[in-house]
Amino acid sequence: MPTVLHTEASRGLGGQELRILAETRWLLAHGWGALIACQPESPLLAMRSALDLRALAALRRLMRAGAVSLVHTHSSVDAWLGAVAAKSLGLPVVRGRHVSIPIRRSRALVYRLADRVITSGEAVRALVLGAGIAPARVVSIPPGVDTARFHPGVSGRAVREELGIPAGAPAVGLVANIRGSKGHNVFLEAAREILHHSPHARFLIVGDGVGFAEVRQRVRDMGLEPAVTMTGFRRDIPEIMAALDVLVLPSLRSEATPQVIPQALAVGTPVVASTVGGNPELVRDGDTGRLVAPGDPHALAHAVLSLLADPDRARALARAGQAAALARYSIAASMALTTEVYRGLLAQS
Repeated sequence: MPTVLHTEASRGLGGQELRILAETRWLLAHGWGALIACQPESPLLAMRSALDLRALAALRRLMRAGAVSLVHTHSSVDAWLGAVAAKSLGLPVVRGRHVSIPIRRSRALVYRLADRVITSGEAVRALVLGAGIAPARVVSIPPGVDTARFHPGVSGRAVREELGIPAGAPAVGLVANIRGSKGHNVFLEAAREILHHSPHARFLIVGDGVGFAEVRQRVRDMGLEPAVTMTGFRRDIPEIMAALDVLVLPSLRSEATPQVIPQALAVGTPVVASTVGGNPELVRDGDTGRLVAPGDPHALAHAVLSLLADPDRARALARAGQAAALARYSIAASMALTTEVYRGLLAQS
């Protein structure tokens, strides 16, 4: 089977990087060869800039040594380096686009270097098309949920016990890399309002990131420490989702197709999300969850309270969302579309 090389210059560990890991594992489990070139402890050691000739040479050596058949790039620096290295060896290139930030036409050359662009949802595809890339070269493929891990049978009891969430107390959570675009401050403002109506509610902030210390200080300044738990990075995300009565994602900007929404729905947890990026592709307001305007803590609080006040309605929304998540957003469905793109390019090379 062919070997796919994923390149990733980002030093973070968010949805984009976790998607690369999940897809690499899937490829290996299904007979493909797969490699990841990243930093700082990769064969590249570091990818400093798009003009890093040492990294370019290292990529070429890696492609040759690993008998790479196709290169799939993901971030700005590695997209340039990976594409140039691959093209110099006659290999097809796929460019991943994971964020809903507009692309200026003057900076779209890196997308033209790719034979195909895979976007994390239709909203992101529209942005790539807006940069002048031909529609036939851009494919929307949302990230897939590992349904062996995220499913209706997952229990959140151990997580609730570990974190001291009392029996019967509603738990509302935000699971995301902690940075400004994810709306953590909006979440805290909404939490304060929710507590006025539901004083026993508990709130989880799950994840790490550059904004961790700032958000922790804001929790203290707002006097929310008794009700808010910041867990840091967790690997037991299925159990976290199952422990929640509501998952919220109050993103403010740059949201493609977040994995946490289908993950929550797959285990049967109701979702409230903002109308940013690809969120409306995953949640249909009043049908599979609730949508609110970004940056509006009152609307967020009202939507959460409406679900907490009507558990039957909340469960009905979650079941509808669960059916959609398991049918359309499984890792198997996502990778079937991705490998179809790979095979098409390999057949042409």
